[in-house]
Amino acid sequence: MKLKFLFFFLFFLPVLGLKAQVPGFFITGNQKKVELPFLASNSLILLPVSINGHPPVYFLLDTGVKANLLFSKAMGDTLGLTYTRRMGMVGADGSSTVWAQISPVNSLDLGEVVGALQSLLVLEEDFLELESVIGIPVYGILGYEFFKHNAVKIDYEKSILTVYPPESTVWRSPFYRRGALHVVDGKAYLDVKVKQQAGPRLTGKVLVDTGANHGLLLNRETTSAIRLPEKQLETQLGQSLGGVLYGVIGRVDVLSIRGLTFSQVLTSFPEETPFSSRIKESGRMGSLGAEVLGRTTLILDYPRNEFFLKRNASFFQPFEFDMSGLVVKKMASPEKRLFVGDVREGSPAQLAGILPFDELISINAVPILFWDMDQLVKLLRSEEGREIQLELRRYPKPGASTFQELSLRFRLTKQI
Repeated sequence: MKLKFLFFFLFFLPVLGLKAQVPGFFITGNQKKVELPFLASNSLILLPVSINGHPPVYFLLDTGVKANLLFSKAMGDTLGLTYTRRMGMVGADGSSTVWAQISPVNSLDLGEVVGALQSLLVLEEDFLELESVIGIPVYGILGYEFFKHNAVKIDYEKSILTVYPPESTVWRSPFYRRGALHVVDGKAYLDVKVKQQAGPRLTGKVLVDTGANHGLLLNRETTSAIRLPEKQLETQLGQSLGGVLYGVIGRVDVLSIRGLTFSQVLTSFPEETPFSSRIKESGRMGSLGAEVLGRTTLILDYPRNEFFLKRNASFFQPFEFDMSGLVVKKMASPEKRLFVGDVREGSPAQLAGILPFDELISINAVPILFWDMDQLVKLLRSEEGREIQLELRRYPKPGASTFQELSLRFRLTKQI
């Protein structure tokens, strides 16, 4: 869910209590490190951020974007943000125009780490709707600015982010693999090797993308050496500012990062779009998302252009794709209500008679109130042959007050 952000200027004003009078995120005291607990949702990193002293709200930490984003102009207006100009951006589909207001000078407070002189791109319309996918209200994205002055360790197993100022980082751990991190235009890349199921071995540069929930993504338009595996599944790949991204899910035999090898990795092969020309210009052949990164402890040291990683306790868990065919989303309402956003053709859910816009009332006799999206995703990937029983409400049309109550069941089936 990425797009190319245009560069914009920041105003340099003094900020009391910070180590530098330049834009960036800084530790407020003299500590050699600061630990920031984060909320993990399918290995996506959510951090509470206070904007200009207001109560904190969750932001997604995303190495795949350059600018900080706020998803709601209505919220920006409520916070009293000042805007200097309006700007149009090209969405990830290469054809959509997304409009945003620029708010140039803000403080983004994470406790012992504060973002000074931070610009925010404030979207006039929330195209991502992350809450409907994650199930948790997410109001924005922290991008390159969070990483550019400090080394950051992401411990996915403990859900702790550790920030180190440049002067205190000396990496000597024998347990980490070490490699070159290429930081270009505010985005970080590293080199990988891929053994495909069909086609030659690949060696190339991929984007480090903590804000995407895929495992490995390969852009076929970047090289003719990328081949689709024989066993594949057409599906939605995710949501972007340009709309829903479609393509194919398959597997590669081996993904290797500095000798750390992942086997049978779920891999997304998106359709080519007008945005593909920008991907080609970047020189990358794809990206690494949270499904791979979440199986490691990862250190990103932008100032020194280095990364370090080691496997964590979840490293050897198999990569599993959804076995139901359901795309479940949260309704935009104060109450916790989940509905079926889409049903994959030929899937167990479709064969059981489940339709888009059916509302979920209970899953395996457990009311929806007690499920979160992270648990639900894990359930629907959990075990082939497992029976899933759904209590549903089916409305004749959106917004109708009448409904039909249904009880449907199916068994999880691997399709990839």
